[in-house]
Amino acid sequence: MTQHVFQTEVNQLLHLIIHSLYSHKEIFLRELISNASDASDKLKYLTLTDDKFKKLSFDPRIDVRFETGDNPTLSISDNGIGMNKQDLIDNLGTIARSGTKNFIEAFTGDEKKDSNLIGQFGVGFYSCYMVADKVTVISQKAGENEAFQWTSDGKSGFDIKKSKRESFGTTIILELNKNGKEYANRWQIETIVKKYSNHIPFSIYLTYEDTKYEGKEDDKKEIKEEKVEKINSASAFWQKSKNELKKKEYNEFFKSFTGEYEDPLMHIHTQAEGTLEYSTLFYVPTKAPIDLYQVEYKAGVKLYVNRVFITEDDKDLLPGYLRFVKGVIDSADLPLNISREILQKNKILAKIKSNSVKKIISELKTLTKKDNKYISFWEQFGRLIKEGVYQDYENKEDLLELIRFKSTKVDGYTSFADYTTRLELDQKYIYYITGEKEANLRNSPLLELYKKKELEVLILDDEIDEIIFSSIPKYKEYELKSVNRSDAAEDLKSTDDKDDEKAIEPLIKKITVALKGKVKEVKASTRLSDSPSCIVADSNDPTAQMQEMLKAMGQTTMGQEIKPILEINPNHPIVKKMTNMRKGKVFDDVAKLLFEQAQLLEGVKLENPADFVKRLNSILKKSL
Repeated sequence: MTQHVFQTEVNQLLHLIIHSLYSHKEIFLRELISNASDASDKLKYLTLTDDKFKKLSFDPRIDVRFETGDNPTLSISDNGIGMNKQDLIDNLGTIARSGTKNFIEAFTGDEKKDSNLIGQFGVGFYSCYMVADKVTVISQKAGENEAFQWTSDGKSGFDIKKSKRESFGTTIILELNKNGKEYANRWQIETIVKKYSNHIPFSIYLTYEDTKYEGKEDDKKEIKEEKVEKINSASAFWQKSKNELKKKEYNEFFKSFTGEYEDPLMHIHTQAEGTLEYSTLFYVPTKAPIDLYQVEYKAGVKLYVNRVFITEDDKDLLPGYLRFVKGVIDSADLPLNISREILQKNKILAKIKSNSVKKIISELKTLTKKDNKYISFWEQFGRLIKEGVYQDYENKEDLLELIRFKSTKVDGYTSFADYTTRLELDQKYIYYITGEKEANLRNSPLLELYKKKELEVLILDDEIDEIIFSSIPKYKEYELKSVNRSDAAEDLKSTDDKDDEKAIEPLIKKITVALKGKVKEVKASTRLSDSPSCIVADSNDPTAQMQEMLKAMGQTTMGQEIKPILEINPNHPIVKKMTNMRKGKVFDDVAKLLFEQAQLLEGVKLENPADFVKRLNSILKKSL
C-alpha cells in the first residue's frame, strides 16, 4: 500500500465543499454519474477508432447500488475507460490543473456560493465528501490487467494499493455519513437521476432489494428479491423531433447537461437534412459562467458524430465571442476518427459552424423584441457581442443590431436603430463618448455643446468600447463620431465661434508657452458652454482612456508620449480674466490648473498631484 498526502489546495477545497454546499448535496450523484458517462464516452470512441480497442467487448452501462443498515453505502460502477495507478494519483489526488485554485478564489470571494462552481471547475468528484466519511475507488484501465484501489477519508490524504476487478472500468463506493444516509434509498436515487442524468447516452441501472409477501393472511412469508431496473431514458435528446419536446424538457436537459440549477434564458434546436445532415442544440444560460473572461475558459459545446462523443475541449466549434453558448453539435457527415488538426480544417464542420453562428445571431435578434429578456441577456453577455463586432466581419452588420447603449436622451438602454429614429433634422452623424464611468461621462464638459443643441450622444463606459467602436466607421449611412476627439464639433461651428477663436489668439499663444511639453496644441473650444476647459485627442491619436489602457497592458504608443489637445472656452469668466493677466508664475499656475482639471474630468491620472495641490492652494490664497 502506498500512502499519499493531499496538496494544501486540495485540503482547502474539501473543507469548502463539505462545509458550504450542504443545501445542494444531492449534486454528488450527478457528478459521479457524469464522470462515469465521460469514461464510457472515451472508451466508446476508442473502440470505434483505435485498432487496439476495436475487438474489445464493450456494452456501456452505469450501475448504482445501495446498502441500508447501520453502515449504509452507495456505489456507482461503470465499464468505461478506467484508471491505472498513475491516473488515480493524477485525477483524484493532484487536481490543481482542474481549476482548484480558481475554484477556491471564486468560492471565498464575492461570487455566488453555489453548486454551479463545482461543474465550472471540474472538481465534482470531491462533492461526494458532503455525504460520505470514506470513499473507495476500485479501477482497472481498459487494455491493462491490473486493478488498483484508491481510498481516502477526504482529510489528510489517500492510500493506493493493488486490487481486483472482474473487468475494466471504475467502481466508487461511498460509506455514507449522517448527512448522506438518506441517499441509500431507491426513490431518492431515481428522483436525482431523472432530474440530472436522464439523457446521459448510456443506460443507468439501479440494483435494489424488493420485499414480497407470500402465503395466507395469518401466515405470510417475507421474501427478499434483488431487482435491477433501468432508471433513465438514455437517449440522445437533441435527436428527438422538436415537435415532441416541451420547454420543460429542454430546460431539464440543459440542467443535466451543464450541471446548472437555473433554467436557461433560451434554447436553439436545429435539425438540418439534405446535402448536409446535422443536429445542433444550443443554450444561452441565464447567467455568465465565472470563467467567461479567463484565457483558459471551458468550452461549452460538445461535438458528436452519429451520437458518438468526440470532444468538448475544442474552442473552435464556435467563435470565441459565442463562448457563453452551451450545447451539442452532432453530425452524420464527419468521420469518427477525426482529429483536432483535421477538425480545424474540415469544410463540413466549417459550414456547420457558419450556419450555427448565423442561427444563434438570428435568434438573438428575435429575442431583442422581448425587451426585458434581452436586456437581461445583454447585461450578462453584451461585452462578448462587442467582441464579435470587432472579430467577425462576416456577421458584423447583424451583430451591430444586437448592441445596446446608455444614452443622453433616454433612460435604460437603446440601440443604433432606435437612435436613428430620434435624429435631429439634417443630422449626419451618430455621436458617442467613451470613458470610465457612466456618471462621469454624463457630466463631462465634452457634452455641453450637444446638450445645448439637443443632440443625442451614446455613452460608452466599458473599457473595451474604445477599441471596438474605433473599428465601426458607420452604421448604415450614418458615420460614427467620438466627441472625445478634436474634430467632433467641426460640423457644428457657427460664425460667432470663428470670431471668438480670432479674439483669443494672443491668449492661446501665452497658454501654449505655459504648457510647453504637456499639450499638443491649445485651441478655442466650440463645444464648451459652462466649463472653462477640456482635453480631447487629435483625430488620429488614441484618446486619454486608450493611452491608460495601453499603459496598463505594458504597451507604449510608438515609443513616444502622445499629448492631448487643450480646448479653452473663450466665453468663460476665468478665460476672459486671463486675457488681461501678465505672463508670470500666477498666469502659468492658472494655465496649468485649467489643463489639470480637464485631465481629472477625463479620468487621467495627474503626473504630479502634489504640484497640482500646491498650485491650487496658491491660487486660493490669492483669491481670499
